[in-house]
Amino acid sequence: MRHSRTHKMFIYLSPSSLCCILRAVLSHLLPYSLAQIIEIIQCRMCHIQFPRQKCSRGRGLCIAVKEEACTTGRIFKYDGTLWLTFRGCLKNCANVNNIKWSVYLVNFRCCRSHDLCNEDI
Repeated sequence: MRHSRTHKMFIYLSPSSLCCILRAVLSHLLPYSLAQIIEIIQCRMCHIQFPRQKCSRGRGLCIAVKEEACTTGRIFKYDGTLWLTFRGCLKNCANVNNIKWSVYLVNFRCCRSHDLCNEDI
């Protein structure tokens, strides 16, 4: 009786090679990354901040989901003096200037570029 021998062959893959192969395989199985599916971003939140002061109400973080963005709103007096700043998450956000609100003008800035992006705008 003849015995057949099986030869096992081992291939060594570096971690970076293995990562590339897994990424290629998973991209066919899952066409979207988890971050693309969830599309969330962290935003700085503050309901009331007066000029040259720390946040006095509503300080924290919020999570902007798919159709939301981080926002910074600034309320100015008609003479152009900054009166109040607020930050948070806003659905269907749009960058706008000089919205009239009673005796004030309001500006909105929106971003989704990175976590806490509304600290910079």
